[in-house]
Amino acid sequence: MMGDLFSSEHMVRPATAPGMTVENAKCLRYTVDGEMLARQGAMVAYRGDLRFERKGQGVGGMLKRAVTGEGLPLMAVRGQGEAWFAQEAQNCFVVEIGPGDEFTVNGRNVLCFDATLSYRISTVKGAGVTGGGLFNSVFTGHGKLGLVCEGSPLVIPVTPESPVYVDTDAVVGWTAGLSTSLHRSQSLGSMLRGGSGEAVQLVLQGQGHVVVRPSEAPPHKAQQR
Repeated sequence: MMGDLFSSEHMVRPATAPGMTVENAKCLRYTVDGEMLARQGAMVAYRGDLRFERKGQGVGGMLKRAVTGEGLPLMAVRGQGEAWFAQEAQNCFVVEIGPGDEFTVNGRNVLCFDATLSYRISTVKGAGVTGGGLFNSVFTGHGKLGLVCEGSPLVIPVTPESPVYVDTDAVVGWTAGLSTSLHRSQSLGSMLRGGSGEAVQLVLQGQGHVVVRPSEAPPHKAQQR
């Protein structure tokens, strides 16, 4: 068979080691030897002896997801083989989390992760219970976390002298060491007159990095997180 489709640019290469790798800009590959976790419905192909099982979040997790709209609909992937994961052709990235690290990420951006990582759903401090993206998943442990992002993400350094203000629908995640609060950039009178559409931002202060996607979530996608 000939043609550009069958060129080395698109051809899957043999796996060299177990675990997560970037197959291309839109897809991650996981060579499974035991167990890993992924977003339900994110598997686009696999080969080998693999089993896919829905992973429950427990009663507490389901209740929190019902209240906050945040959560990770996960499946466990067990066995030996290879699986490929993608989400609506979004760009894929890998974050390596080490002992003592903590990475807070919006649940809509999580694609897959090592079973050695643990996560909890957490309220963003200072954000109350209104607005988008204010309940996030906090990952700790040791392993790789696969993320998706609409467009190329911006990684912005945060320092004590230079806090960063982020639209709550555009934030992907941030590293440990940052505190959060809400900032209202419009007066009530301006909001009543229509305003600029940028009324409230998430403020990140401290020492670390914040990851931002170059677009805001359409309302229907924000509701599906």
